Amino acid sequence: MTKESLIVKTSSLPQSRIAIEIEIPPSSCKSCIDETINTLSRSAKIPGFRAGKIPKQVLIQRFGLTQLYASALEKLIEKSWNEALKIKSIKPLSEPELVDGFESILEKFDPEKVLKIILNTDVEPTLKLKKTKGIKVEVPLDKFNSKSIDEALERSRKQLANIVPVNDRPAIIGDIAVISFSGTYKDTKEKIEGGSSDSMDLELEENKMIPGFVEGIVGMKINDNKKLSLQFPNDYSDERSRGKKAIFEVHLKDLKKRELPELNDEFAKQSANKDSLKDLKKDLEIQLKENHENKQKNIRVEALIDGLSKELEVDIPKGMIDLEVKNNIEQTAQRFAQQGIDIKSTFTPELVKSLAESSRPEAEKNVLRNLSLKALSEKEKINVSDEEVDNKLKEYENEIKNAPNKIDMIRLKEVIKNDLLKEKLISWLEENSEIIEKKAKVTKAKQSTKKTNSSNAKAKTTKRTKKSKEKN
Repeated sequence: MTKESLIVKTSSLPQSRIAIEIEIPPSSCKSCIDETINTLSRSAKIPGFRAGKIPKQVLIQRFGLTQLYASALEKLIEKSWNEALKIKSIKPLSEPELVDGFESILEKFDPEKVLKIILNTDVEPTLKLKKTKGIKVEVPLDKFNSKSIDEALERSRKQLANIVPVNDRPAIIGDIAVISFSGTYKDTKEKIEGGSSDSMDLELEENKMIPGFVEGIVGMKINDNKKLSLQFPNDYSDERSRGKKAIFEVHLKDLKKRELPELNDEFAKQSANKDSLKDLKKDLEIQLKENHENKQKNIRVEALIDGLSKELEVDIPKGMIDLEVKNNIEQTAQRFAQQGIDIKSTFTPELVKSLAESSRPEAEKNVLRNLSLKALSEKEKINVSDEEVDNKLKEYENEIKNAPNKIDMIRLKEVIKNDLLKEKLISWLEENSEIIEKKAKVTKAKQSTKKTNSSNAKAKTTKRTKKSKEKN
C-alpha cells in the first residue's frame, strides 16, 4: 500500500485526541480480498482439492462471502491505519477507535467503491507553562517533636512485651480481646460479607474497626455476649457498606494484656543492642530527626510540583489517565500477591471497578504532575546526558554483577535517566521558586480542647484556693 493509494485527513478532537479519516481506493480493497483468499486457499482443507489449488468460487461457497470480506476488512483497516500513521508522522498513545464500528462498515463494504473509515486515537498533548520562575508555594511549618522519641520507645516496649491472660477484670483500652462476632445490616438483616469471625485477636485501641466497635467491647468480661448497634463511615473502603447501619453480635472468648518491660539499660541492649538507654535515645533521636527532615523535604517537593502543575495549560488525553489507573491497580495486585493473597479470588470485577473509580482522581493528578515536569524540562532545556547516566550506573556495578537474574540494562538506564532528570528538575524548582512556611491553623476542635483544658485548670486552681482559705 503506497502513500499515493491512500488519502489521509486529520482533525483535532477534545482531550488531545485526533480523528484520522482514511480513503482507501477500490484497487487496495480488491488486492486485500485476493490476498485473503490466497492465504485461505493455502491453509484450508477441502476434500478433493490440494492446498493452494482451491478455486476462488469453492472457497466463497465454503466460507461465505461475508466471512471472507470480514477477514479482508480487518487486514485492510490495520494496513491502512499503519500507513496513515507514517504518512502523517503520528505517534498514537492508544489503540485506534473505529468510529462507525466494524459491523456497520462490513455491512456497507463494496470492493468496487472507495472505502472511507475514521479512526480516533490519543496523541501527545500540547504542553504550555504560563510561568516557571517565581512560583510561590506554602507548606506547613512542622518542627521536630521530641515526644516522638518516647512514642518510638513505647512501640519497642510493645514489641518486647509479654502477653499474659486477664481473668479478674473487664476489658479496658490497651487489652487484646479474643472475640468471635457476626454482623448483619440492620435494615435488610443480610449478612455482612467479611463481617464475621470465629476467633480474632483484637487490640483494643482507638480507630481499630469501625467507630463504636472497640468501645463496645470495653467493659465486657470473658464469656460475655453483646449486641452492638453501629454505623459504617461514609468513606468506608467497601462501598457496599458505606453509611449503612449494622448489628454486630460479639462474644468475648478471652482477654489478654501486655506486660511492658522497664525502660532501662537492659531494655536498650535487648531492643537495639545498645549499651545504655541513653545511647538508645540518642540513636533514636538521630534516626527520627533524619526521617522528619526527609518527610519535610518530600512535603516541599510535592508542594513545588503541585505549584508547577497549576501553571500548566494542557488537555490531558483520557487514555493517559486510563493507563495510570491500570498501572495503579496492577501495583496494588502485586503488593497483595507478595503478601500471599490470592489475586484471582480477591480482585473480582466489582473490586477492580471500584478501585478504578476511587483511584481515578489521584491518577489524574499524577499524570498532570508528570506532564508539568516534562514541560519544565522542555521549556528550560533541562536534560540528562548519557555520560551522567553511565556515571550513575557505575554505582550499581556490584548489584548488577551479583543479581540472581539477568537485568534489562536498557530499562535500567531509562529508570536512572528519569530519576536523574527528576532530581535536576526539583533542584531547579527549589532554586527558582519561593517556599513559604506557615504554622498550621488550629481547628475548632483543638481550640475547644484548649479552652476546656484552660477552664479545668482554672477550676482546679479555684478549688485549691478555696481549700487553702478553709484551712486558714
